[in-house]
Amino acid sequence: MKNYRVTVNGVTYDVQVEETNGSGGYSVPTAAPVQAAPAAQAAPAPAAAPAPAAQGSGAGTKITSPMPGNILDIKVNVGDSVKENQVVIILEAMKMENEIISSVAGTVTGINVTKGQTVASGDTLLTVG
Repeated sequence: MKNYRVTVNGVTYDVQVEETNGSGGYSVPTAAPVQAAPAAQAAPAPAAAPAPAAQGSGAGTKITSPMPGNILDIKVNVGDSVKENQVVIILEAMKMENEIISSVAGTVTGINVTKGQTVASGDTLLTVG
């Protein structure tokens, strides 16, 4: 029988694992939470500087990236009119193409990304005024 201490989602467990003869399987007879001393909180990482605007940032509604990924295509240009729910950017994330749509109708006042650029979740992709 081997004893292990495992932390899952911040909760520490003492676990006993028994190796069975020849079957290669393991059985876990007990798994009880353990009161562990609180770990020192790591200082939050400084926020990354915003990416420079490729063609201006303009005022208006910001269309942001819902997930990290790469910009495959930009379907609009600054000055174009867009309708609500119109596809404005194609974002590749986890080998899937995701359509980023405009949440409002208006005119594109700024595009903050370029094709091939990597973006993080929450980054402003473009602005519709």
